[in-house]
Amino acid sequence: MQKSFKFDAVIVGGGASGLMCAIGAKQKNKNISVAIIEKNDRVGKKLLSTGNGRCNLTHSDITAEKYCGSFKKQSNTIFKKYDTDKLLDIFKKIGLLTFCDNEGRYYPICKQANTVLDVLRFACERLNVEIFCGENIRSIRNNNGYFSVKTDGNEFISKKLVIANGSKAAPKLGGNSSSADYLKNFGHSFVPFSPALCPVKVKSEVIKSLKGIRATAKAVLFDKNGKVVKEEIGEVQFSDNSLSGICIFNLSLYTKKDFLISLDLLHNVSHTELKSLIYNNRKLFSNQTVDNLLTGIFQKRLGQAVLKESEVTDFSRKCCSLSENEIDNIVRTIKDLRFPVVDNCGFEQAQCALGGVNGHEIDENTMQSKIVKNLYVCGEAIDLCGECGGYNLHFAFASGLTAGENL
Repeated sequence: MQKSFKFDAVIVGGGASGLMCAIGAKQKNKNISVAIIEKNDRVGKKLLSTGNGRCNLTHSDITAEKYCGSFKKQSNTIFKKYDTDKLLDIFKKIGLLTFCDNEGRYYPICKQANTVLDVLRFACERLNVEIFCGENIRSIRNNNGYFSVKTDGNEFISKKLVIANGSKAAPKLGGNSSSADYLKNFGHSFVPFSPALCPVKVKSEVIKSLKGIRATAKAVLFDKNGKVVKEEIGEVQFSDNSLSGICIFNLSLYTKKDFLISLDLLHNVSHTELKSLIYNNRKLFSNQTVDNLLTGIFQKRLGQAVLKESEVTDFSRKCCSLSENEIDNIVRTIKDLRFPVVDNCGFEQAQCALGGVNGHEIDENTMQSKIVKNLYVCGEAIDLCGECGGYNLHFAFASGLTAGENL
């Protein structure tokens, strides 16, 4: 037999956005009754995995230009109200101290994601937010001005409802497409979820030989017409069929099939200077076999891959035998090692997802639906995805606070 509970507001999803939404609501109005419904056995599972377990919760440079999606332009309103300093102040007031690294990323001072989750949970406890875990939702309906959320064992009735249960990213941590189903049933249009901030599958003759290698490079994404879409500098990690690393994750927001990723493996060395270095190596290692030509510049397997891509495949030759044309090809490959894009890797490896409810159907001042009165949406359920570096958690927290303060 189902138990029935009544609240002023029910929040579906106990992640970063849902928890902050509840805190924002209770801080604004201590008399409002708020419940969080979470399908996992505990709240904040995905939060614990962010920033490699350290929780990169925001960035020193929060701007809409770091995001993409239909809510991009509207997000400026939220970021003006809840900028980095404002969010850090809110966290400080609930007990969290933070520090900023040399890339502008903010972490808890103890470098433990569980600390961020704990201060959020403790704040909810102090504010008398009721949290129900292990609740598998069967239906959500709007009946005569009240929302009814039915789970396997309970029914939750409320005047206001918040959808904050994320996206399909990281299914092992509970990611799924249920927010899409709920919102489409309420008449919202929805941009299909697709994996983002993830490795990119590529086509290459040499990629398998590079598995496990890391190299700092400038990564440039080109569209089908050869136009630069996005460029990033950082560490690139090679697997047997994909490229990874933070700079590649940021490119993954924009990649499409048949786009091209070009790696400049020595971005801080000019073409002329590099050519001089290669000629010098030809002289220094004249009696060595050509597979040693790039000794002192690259890890050996990476150097060999560069040579193969430059059509220098006979490694029994001596370095002194290399022609001027071959050296030109080697220089060109180092500055422009190309990988045609096949697709992004799946949701299992994605930190976030592109897609969500159409941003034009949400009021950025309140996070309330423009279609259904008293229905609110925040976090990853909205079509907005940011780059790596704390941008997505910042939006989750800021949009949750905006929704909470307007319940």
